[in-house]
Amino acid sequence: MSSREEVAFRRGGMQKRIRMALNAAKAEERSNIKGGETTVAFVNEGQCIGCDQCTIVCDDDAIELYDKEMNNPLIKVDINRKAKVLRDPCTGCRLCVLACPTDAIIMIDR
Repeated sequence: MSSREEVAFRRGGMQKRIRMALNAAKAEERSNIKGGETTVAFVNEGQCIGCDQCTIVCDDDAIELYDKEMNNPLIKVDINRKAKVLRDPCTGCRLCVLACPTDAIIMIDR
C-alpha cells in the first residue's frame, strides 16, 4: 500500500507532465493564429461576454465596447456589452485573440 507522501509525489509529477503538455498545445495553437497587415480581428458577438480584456491589450485602440439589448425578455440586465473591432486602426497583431477568455475573437483576411 502506498503512503500519502508517495501518492502526493506521484500526483505532483503527473500534474507537472499534464501542465507541460497543455502549455505546449496552447503554444502550438497560438503560433498557428494568422496575423499581420493582411489580417484583421473579428468578434463573434454570440461568444463575447464584454469582459474588456481585448480593449486593455489593444495598443492600436482598434476595439471598442458597445451596449446591446438582451434578446431574452426574462433576463433583466442593465448593460450587456459587446466588443467591436475597428478595421482601419487594427494592425493584425493578434493580442486581442490571445487575451480573449471565450475565444470570441478570430483573425480574418482584410
